[in-house]
Amino acid sequence: MDLPALVAAYGYPVVFAGTVLEGETVLVLAGVAAHLGYLSFAKVVALAALGGFLGDQFYFHLGRRYGLRVLDRFPAAKAVAPRVDALVVRYRALVVPLLRFTYGVRTVGPILIGAGRMNALAFAALNAVGAAAWAILVAGAGYLFGQAAIALLGRARVAEEALFAVAAVVTLAALVLYRRRRRRAAQAADDARPEADR
Repeated sequence: MDLPALVAAYGYPVVFAGTVLEGETVLVLAGVAAHLGYLSFAKVVALAALGGFLGDQFYFHLGRRYGLRVLDRFPAAKAVAPRVDALVVRYRALVVPLLRFTYGVRTVGPILIGAGRMNALAFAALNAVGAAAWAILVAGAGYLFGQAAIALLGRARVAEEALFAVAAVVTLAALVLYRRRRRRAAQAADDARPEADR
């Protein structure tokens, strides 16, 4: 199977899985693949928006169910929880969509918001807006980067293959990190449950 066929066969599932996590790198590379014609830009954006939305919904409901107890493993985040809640109550229409553009807090942010006073339906609506904007902007950056890379390197097949070799390594690393985070989140949730519920 050649490279275009491999990307076409597995690119979309990788985009979806990668964007359920903090998937900026995967999404930029998917934008590059769309520029090269291996993937549809519209499908990349749609899957990324869905993946980003579902990832944040999961973490919001984790925070809603277990409250601040789940943050015992993240003392710095737990310390700022009251300030985050006050910001969300006052500026939720800005805070929730912009949260995913703030590096390093995309996972903890929805947990903090879920543990606070924000209504679940309001969070879902604003999360959907943020996920759509994030998918368009980050995939668009990858698309433009692909355009610049092709202008510099030409359409050499070797350059395309090198680009996708890097994408494969980055995706594999992202999936390993994701599995570790899921294990930690599950362990934190389990530790947060009262003894009687176990």
